[in-house]
Amino acid sequence: MLQQISLFTENKQGGLVKITSVLAKSNINIYTMLANDSAEFGIIRLIVDRPDEAIDALKAAGYQCRLDKVIAVTMEDVPGYLDKILSAVDGANIDICYLYISFDRATGKPVAVFKTNEPETATFLLGKGFNLIETF
Repeated sequence: MLQQISLFTENKQGGLVKITSVLAKSNINIYTMLANDSAEFGIIRLIVDRPDEAIDALKAAGYQCRLDKVIAVTMEDVPGYLDKILSAVDGANIDICYLYISFDRATGKPVAVFKTNEPETATFLLGKGFNLIETF
């Protein structure tokens, strides 16, 4: 499973560049990033090359953040492949907390990144023949 940083921040102009500047100064490469907002605050989700160092740098800059385990499933770039993954997960009665799409830099293939609270989801998906990745 991949380690993802979940970061809580104020929703205001310049907020994202402050985060990326902290990581740039620490020479940390961002593989994928998702920013969700609400009226006052946002949750930023990042997968980076050195998550432990990124957490340290972000916390030192005053951010509230944590590491989460997420699942990344390589997808074929054809219609219906995400539905195939989600149908398998739904058939096993597994709840998905959130999901976003990224891509595998080595292969150029799309990747579904998602979080569940079920510890056996990765094993289940491997058993169903899906390819999980450990890094971007």
